[in-house]
Parts: sequence; structure tokens; C-alpha cells
Amino acid sequence: MRALVTGAGGFIGANLVRHLLAAGHEPVAVVRPGGDRWRLAELGGELAVLELDLLDPGAIDRTVRAERPEAILHLAAHGAYSWQSRLDTMLAVNVRATDALLEAARAIGARFVSAGSSSEYGFQVSPPAETDRVEPNSHYAVTKAAATHLCRLAAAKYGQHAVTLRLYSVYGPWEEPGRLMPALLLGALGGAWPPLTAPSTARDFVWVGDACAAFLTAATCELADPGAVFNIATGSQTTLRELVSVARELFSVEAEPTWGTMTPRAWDTSTWVGDPSAAAAALGWRSSTPLARGLEVFADWFRSVPSHADRYAA
Repeated sequence: MRALVTGAGGFIGANLVRHLLAAGHEPVAVVRPGGDRWRLAELGGELAVLELDLLDPGAIDRTVRAERPEAILHLAAHGAYSWQSRLDTMLAVNVRATDALLEAARAIGARFVSAGSSSEYGFQVSPPAETDRVEPNSHYAVTKAAATHLCRLAAAKYGQHAVTLRLYSVYGPWEEPGRLMPALLLGALGGAWPPLTAPSTARDFVWVGDACAAFLTAATCELADPGAVFNIATGSQTTLRELVSVARELFSVEAEPTWGTMTPRAWDTSTWVGDPSAAAAALGWRSSTPLARGLEVFADWFRSVPSHADRYAA
């Protein structure tokens, strides 16, 4: 399968193009003009890399028609990180670019899979199902929910294969420096802990390899609902206290964490867990990597890439 992967220079996108290559597919890594390609540099000539300005609908149409992929896997987004706060850019990348890519995919008969977000649900007290009402509580979440509705519309109006995967807390190699998991692992490997928020803060942590498998399956399977939405989650939440306990045992850390040394983010909550049953039923997908195993593999990756140590230490 020939697949355009937008956001390929980012954390999940860089893992996804590797996953596709390993499975014998032909990914084309789409990156923004002038974007940092450090996650893709080691792939060299093994991977086709294409610059595309997603703010230009005409360029999107021309590129998709020229490349003629069988699938477009849309992971490019703006606003997922605290320093990405411009609403205009969120609307341009998360909404307008999604619409332009859907139109371009439709013109050539390509399948479309969009990276949605668990933040579309807002704060919940129990695992939400995909059919539950969304209650986005940030500009980013609003734009991601809008993108999901665009995919649903394309499927309902045109019969287009336009699937949305609502990702929970994906972690693993090539993750953004400064994020919780790489900071926690680097600290633990050095016998210490990074600054942490409240111990009750919870996440549903999904190994990045499992998330990549969901994208490939969603792009290639036959679905009764071509605009289906799926939670990509483990169905089990982990608090920071539990995460620290797992890492302490794995890496023999004797130091005690100092809770509350990091300012909580607006989206921090003590309940954050997804219901993956729809993905299991329709895609046959399940998260298969236990948290402890994921942390071990992630730590091994850090040890294997000492050249990136300065980037992550900073």
C-alpha cells in the first residue's frame, strides 16, 4: 500500500512510517516546509520525504493527485502541546487542512484515516464510548472534534472511507523531549525523578507500536460504517503514583518523588481512560503491550541512541 503520512516529522508519524516500512508498505512522509526532520534523518534514502504546506489547499490537491496514494494517514496537527496556542493555526491545520485532504482523497479514491484525540470528550468520570456526546474543553479539542465531524460528513455524504482514531496517551521512542514519559525514563535511568504534578493525575497510556498497528488496520480493513470513530486506548488508566511505582521497580530507583513540583496542566485530571471495545469488535485491534514492557523497550531505545541524549536532556 502506498500511503501519504502527514505529520511524519512528529512523534507518532515518525513511528508510523517505520511501522509501514517494516510491514512492506510504501509510505511517503509528508513534512511541513522547513520543519525539523531529526526523527527521520536516520532513514536516509529508505523513505520518501515530501514537503507540503497544509495551509495551501491547492498544493494539497496537486500533491495528492501527483502521488496517487491508496491511503492518506493524517497525523499533522497543531495545539497538542502547551506552546502551540494560536487558534488560527489550529483551525488551519486541524480543520481546513483535514477538509482539503478529504476532498483530495475523494478525488482519487484513496482511503483516509485521521488522528483524533481523547481530548474531544473533555473531562469524563467513566470511559466514554465513541457514540457519547463530545464536550471539548479547549480550542485544540474543539478543532479536533470538528475534524472528526468532517470525516463523518464525508462518509455519510459520499460513502468515503474516512475513519477517525481517537488517540489516548501514546508514548514511546521519538516522543517529544520534555514530555512526561521521556522525562520520567531519563530521570529513572539516572536514579532520580523529574518534576511531577499530583500523584492522582491519571492517563490511559498506549504503546506507540500498538497505535501504529491501529492506523494500518483502519486503512486496510472493510467497515460497515466508513466514517467510524474508534478509541485507541488500553481501557485501563494509570495514575502518576502507579507509574512511578512501576518505573521504580523496573529501574531500581531508590529516590523518592517530590509531588507537586510541576504546575498542573489545564487538562490534568484524576480520571482519563478510554473504552476500546469498539476497536476490538470492528478492527480486531487491542493494545497488546503492557505498561512495564513498554517502559523497558523505551528505555532500551534511549540507551541505543546516545546521539539524542543532549536533545532530551535539554
